[in-house]
Amino acid sequence: MRSRSNSGVRLDGYARLVQRTILCHQNPVTGLLSAGADHKDAWVRDNIYSILAVWGLGMAYRKNADRDEDKAKAYELEQNVVKLMRGLLQCMMRQVDKVEKFKLTQSTKDCLHAKYNSATCATVVGDDQWGHLQVDATSLYLLFLAQMTASGLRIIFTLDEVTFIQNLVFYIEAAYKVADYGIWERGDKTNQGIPELNASSVGMAKAALEAIDELDLFGAHGGHKSVIHVLPDEVEHCQSILYSMLPRASTSKEIDAGLLSIISYPAFAVEDLNLVNVTKSEIISKLQGRYGCCRFLRDGYKTPREDPSRLHYDPAELKLFENIECEWPVFWTYFLIDGVFNEDKIQVQEYREALEGILIREKHGIVLMPELYAVPAEKVDEEYENPHSVDRIPVGKLPHLWGQSLYVLSCLLAEGFLAVGEIDPLNRRFSTGIKPDVVVQVTVLAESNQIKNLLQDHGINVQSIADIYPLRVQPARILSNLYTMLGRNKSMKLSGRPHRHIGVLGTSKLYMIRNQIFAFTPQFTDQHHFYLALDNQMIVEMLKMELAYLTSCWRMTGRPTLTFPITHTMLVDDGTDIHPAVLASIRKLEDGYFGGARVKIGKLSEFLTTSSHTYLSFLDPDCDVKLFDDPDEGRNSPDSEYGGYSANFCEKESQDELDQYINDVLQSTALKSYLPPTSKTANQPPMFSASHSTKEILSIMAKTKGWEVPAVSMTLPTKVLNTHRKSLNLVDNPHFFEIKDCESVLRLPEDAHGDLDCKKLVEQLKECPTLHDQADILYILHILKGADWDTELDGQYGVTVHCLLNDLYRKAGLNQEWGLIRYISGILKKRVEVLAEACTDLLSHHKQLTVGLPPEPREKIITTPLPPEELTDLIYEASGQDISIAVLTQEIMMYLAMYVRSQPSLFVEMLRLRIGLIIQVMATELARSLKCSGEEASESLMNLSPFDMKNLLHHILSGKEFGVERSLRPVDSSSSSPAISIHEMGNSGATKTERSGITKLKSEMKQVRAFHQCSSENAALFHEGHSMSSSMFASMRGSTPSSPTSTSPAGSSGETSWGDRKGQWLRRRRLDGAINRVPVGFYEKVWKILQKCHGLSIDGYVLPSSTTREMTPCEIKFAVHVESVLNHVPQPEYRQLLVEAILVLTFLSDIEVNSIGGIIHVDRIVHMANDLFLQELKSFGATGSILEKDLATGICHFFYDSAPSGAYGTMTYLTKAIIIYLHDFLPSTGCAMQ
Repeated sequence: MRSRSNSGVRLDGYARLVQRTILCHQNPVTGLLSAGADHKDAWVRDNIYSILAVWGLGMAYRKNADRDEDKAKAYELEQNVVKLMRGLLQCMMRQVDKVEKFKLTQSTKDCLHAKYNSATCATVVGDDQWGHLQVDATSLYLLFLAQMTASGLRIIFTLDEVTFIQNLVFYIEAAYKVADYGIWERGDKTNQGIPELNASSVGMAKAALEAIDELDLFGAHGGHKSVIHVLPDEVEHCQSILYSMLPRASTSKEIDAGLLSIISYPAFAVEDLNLVNVTKSEIISKLQGRYGCCRFLRDGYKTPREDPSRLHYDPAELKLFENIECEWPVFWTYFLIDGVFNEDKIQVQEYREALEGILIREKHGIVLMPELYAVPAEKVDEEYENPHSVDRIPVGKLPHLWGQSLYVLSCLLAEGFLAVGEIDPLNRRFSTGIKPDVVVQVTVLAESNQIKNLLQDHGINVQSIADIYPLRVQPARILSNLYTMLGRNKSMKLSGRPHRHIGVLGTSKLYMIRNQIFAFTPQFTDQHHFYLALDNQMIVEMLKMELAYLTSCWRMTGRPTLTFPITHTMLVDDGTDIHPAVLASIRKLEDGYFGGARVKIGKLSEFLTTSSHTYLSFLDPDCDVKLFDDPDEGRNSPDSEYGGYSANFCEKESQDELDQYINDVLQSTALKSYLPPTSKTANQPPMFSASHSTKEILSIMAKTKGWEVPAVSMTLPTKVLNTHRKSLNLVDNPHFFEIKDCESVLRLPEDAHGDLDCKKLVEQLKECPTLHDQADILYILHILKGADWDTELDGQYGVTVHCLLNDLYRKAGLNQEWGLIRYISGILKKRVEVLAEACTDLLSHHKQLTVGLPPEPREKIITTPLPPEELTDLIYEASGQDISIAVLTQEIMMYLAMYVRSQPSLFVEMLRLRIGLIIQVMATELARSLKCSGEEASESLMNLSPFDMKNLLHHILSGKEFGVERSLRPVDSSSSSPAISIHEMGNSGATKTERSGITKLKSEMKQVRAFHQCSSENAALFHEGHSMSSSMFASMRGSTPSSPTSTSPAGSSGETSWGDRKGQWLRRRRLDGAINRVPVGFYEKVWKILQKCHGLSIDGYVLPSSTTREMTPCEIKFAVHVESVLNHVPQPEYRQLLVEAILVLTFLSDIEVNSIGGIIHVDRIVHMANDLFLQELKSFGATGSILEKDLATGICHFFYDSAPSGAYGTMTYLTKAIIIYLHDFLPSTGCAMQ
C-alpha cells in the first residue's frame, strides 16, 4: 500500500480538527449546527460561516487525493455542507408567508427569523422578542448558495425551491433602504432595539445580488427554468448607498470591524480600491488591539462594566465602555484571508503569528479559537487609563465556531491546499480591477413616419418604430408589468416581484421574450405620470444624466443600448418641426460624445451582436405563468395609463397572448378628448380674471358646504384660502394671505335656491376664453361634486370631472403652460412615479428631509423611507392643502435625488434638506431678480418650466450666481404669466451691465463718509467673486415671517451706496441657512467643545455635554442631534450667524484649557458681537436705516450683510464677543486669541 504523503497527513490533521470542533455540533436530522453544547439554537449567519471550513476541506481533499478513501472523504464533507444549506433552506421555506409580506412592508415584524431550533428547524423566539431583521444573514446565504453551486455542489432540488430563492432575491433587493439590526443583532449601539441602515447589510446584499444573477441553480444539469434573474438597478442602488456610507458603518457606529466581510472576502462588494483601503486603515487604527479587533467603539458586550441583568444600555453609560471593549480574534482571520487574496505575504505571516499567540491549545494537538478576550474586572481602571497595557482573558464560547471555521479555511489557503479561485468560483475578488470604458449605444426611433420625414429634412436618418419589425419597442412600464410575473408560485402563495419601476440599467438591455427581441424605452421618456417628460429641455437634460449614469455604472457583459423615441410631443407647438433642443442633442449624439459619455448612434439591428441580452424564460408558454390569471389581474397595475407603441405592427390575424397583454396594459385607460376648445371669439370679459381674488369662489363653495360666511369683508381661514392658486405668495408672508378687493364680479350661475348651479357651470366650460378658466370651473366641480361626478357634457354619459381634468392636463401639456400643469397635477393628486425612490435615495445618503414651511408642527420631518401613498399624503398635509406647493415639493424632491446621485459633492456637510425653505428661497430670488412683488414671484416660480426649475435649484445648491430674464411669449399663447429664463453669469460673477455698475458704486462710495473706513474692504469683497463655499441668494425682502417686508425708506443713505451688490452676504447666509450647510468638520469640532463645557444653549434649546458620553465625534447620530437643535431657529440667516459663532468657539477646543465654564449661550455671544458692531458704526457717525434691526432677532441688517473675514467682518466681532464672554476661563496671556 502506498504511504501517505506529507500533504495528506496535514489534511488528515485538519479533518480531525474540523470533526472535533465543528461537525460534532451538526444535528444528524436537520444538518444545522448548534451554537454549542449548551446552546441548541442555530443562527443563520454563524451556520454559514461555520460550514466554510468543511466546504474548503472537501475541495482540498478532492484536489490532493492520494487514495480512493480521500475521494470518499471529499464527498462526505461536501454532503455535510449540502445538508446544512438545505437545513437552512427548510427553516426559511417554513416562513414563506413572511417572505411574501416583507416584500411589501419591509417591516421588522414580517421578516425571516435570525435563529432556529437546530433539531426541528422551528422558530425559537417570537417575532418581536429578538432583532430578527438581519438582511446580511439572508444575503450571506444567497451569496454562498451561488458560490457553492458554482463550485459543483447541488443544493437546490426542485423548481419550487428555485421560485423560493427568486423571492429571497426580492426580499434582499431593497436592502439599500431597509433599517435592520445588522451583523451584531443590536441595531443602534445603545442596544435599545432601534434598527438602522447598516453598511454591512447593504454591502452583503449587493454582493449576493451580483453573484446569483443569471445563475442556474441546478448547475450543469439545469435549463432556463432554473435561472435566477436580478434587476441591475437594484444592485446599483445598493452600491451607491454603500459608497455614501463607508467608512461609516451606520448612524450610530462610525466604524465597525464587521465591514471587513464587505470590503474583502467573502463579499468583495466595494469596487473602489481607495475606499477599501481607507476603511481597512480606519478599522486597524481605531479598533485593533493585542488580541484581535473590537467590534465597534464603546461596545459593552461582555465587558466587566456591562450589567448582565438587562439587555439595553442607558445612553450616558456608553462612555464607561471606552477603551475596555472586548477584542475578537475572528477579525484576524479575515485579515489573514485578505492577505492571501491580495498576495501580501507579509500580512499573511504577521496575522498567522498573531493568531498562534492567542489560540488555546488542548491535548492531541487540538487548537481552539476563543470568542473574545476581555479585560479582567480588577484591572479595568488601569486599562482605561492606558489602553492595550493589560493582559486579557478569554471569555465566551470556546471554540467560537465562526472563528474556528475561518481559522481552518485561512490555514488551508495559506498552506496552498486551496487556491483563492476555488473558494471564489464566481470571481468576486476581481471587483476592484480596472474596468474597460463603457460606450453607450443609442438608437433614435421616430414614433411615426411624419416625424421620420421631419428628421430627414434636417439630414438625420432614423428608423420609425414600424420599420424595425420584427424587433419590438415598448415603454418601460410594460417591462415593470412583465417582471411582476417573475417568481410567482401558486402552491406556495408567492406573488412574484412587487411592482417597482425599472431604471435605466434595466431598460438598456435587449430582452428575448417568447422568441421575439424587445427593446424598452427608458422611464424618463414616459409622459403618462408626471409632467417632467412634457418639457423637451428636461428630457434632453435627463438623457444627458442617464448616459453619464450608464457610463459610470454599467457592469454587465455587452454594451448598454438606450432607445430614445422621438414622439409627437417633441415637436414645436404647431407640429411643423422638431423641437430645437431635441435636434441639437441628436446632433451631439452623432459626434460620439454627449454630456461626458462616449456614445455610438446607430440602428437597433446593428447593435444586436454587441448589446447585453437577457432571456426572460419565465414568460415562455411552457412555464406556469399565466399573463391573464383572472379578469382583473395585471390590468390594474398602478402604472397603466394611456399611451405607448401599439403592438399591432404584426400582420397576424390572431394576436398571441403576449401581444394581447401588452395592448391591454397600454390601452387600459386610453384618453379621449371631451373638452370643448376654448372660445377665443366669445366677446365677453373673462370669467375668472387674473385680478380675481379667491373671495367669491370660496364663498360659493363655503355656502354649498354649509359654512356660514358673511358676504362682506370676508376673511376666511388660511386653510381654505390656500387651496386656490391665485392667492399664493411665498415671499412676503407665508403665514397670512390678504384678500384684495375685487375689481370685477364673478358671474357664477345660481339655481332657484340661490345655490350654485353645477349643470350651468358645465355649460360655461364651452365659453371659457382660456384653459385657466376651464381649470377653475373644473376645480370648483371637483371640490363640490368629487372627481367621479358625471358632467354629461354634450349629452355623453361617463364624462366625469376626472376625465375632463385629464384632458385639460394633456392640452396644457401641449401648450407648455407649466403653472396650469402643476395646478391640475395638484387637483388630480398626481404623484411623481419615482417619488418614494427619490425620497429613499436622499435618506439613504444620510440626508434627512423636511416638507412644508417652518416652524416645526407644520414642517414635517422625514427620517425613514415611507410607502408612496403615505409620503404623498404627508406632503399634501404639510403643504397646508396648498396644491401647488404640494406638487412643487414632489418635483424638487425628485431633482434633489437626481443631484445626490449624479453630483453628491453638492451636498457635502448638509444633513437636513428643508424643501419648504428651499421653495421659499427660490421665490425670494425671483422677486429680487425681477424686482417684483412676492405674489408675482410666486406665480413666476410656478410657471417655470421643469428645466428652469431644476437649474434654479442647482444654482442655489452650488452657490453660483445666476441671472433671470423675462422672455416675451408669442402673443397667441393663452397663458397670463410671463415666461422666464434662467442663465448663468460670466466668470467674474457679474453680467456686463453689473460690472459697469461696480465702477459707479465705487465712485458713490467715496461720497458716503459714514462708511469711509469700511468701504474699501466691503467693495473689495463684493466684486472679488465668491470666497465662501456657497453664495447667499435671498433678497432683503424677507423669506421669513420675521424679516421686514421692505428694507428701508427710499433714498436713505444706505440704499444709494450699495447698488446691485447690496445684500450679497445676507443672501449667502440666508441660503446656507435654508439648505443647512455647515463648514467642513463642524460637528466633530462641536463634539470637542462640548467636552470642555456643560452645554451650548441655542435659541433657548440646550445641547448638553452629556451627548458626548453616548456618541463618538464622527457619528452621524451626533451630527443629526446638533442639527435638530440648530433647526429650532426659524430664520435661516440668524441660524447661520449662530453657526459662525459656534465655529469661532470651536477654535478654543484646541487651546490647553480644561474647562470654559457651564452652559455657553451662543445667542448671547451673537448679540454681544452685534452690539459691538453697532457701537463701531455709531462711532463712524452712521444713522438711519443702516442701524435698522431685524425685529424678530434684534440683529442689525447690516451685520447680517457683512463678510465673515476682514477687520470689519462678522468673525472679528464674534471673536471679540467670545473673549469678553469667556474672560474668566481664558489664559491670561494676551496672545491667546489670534
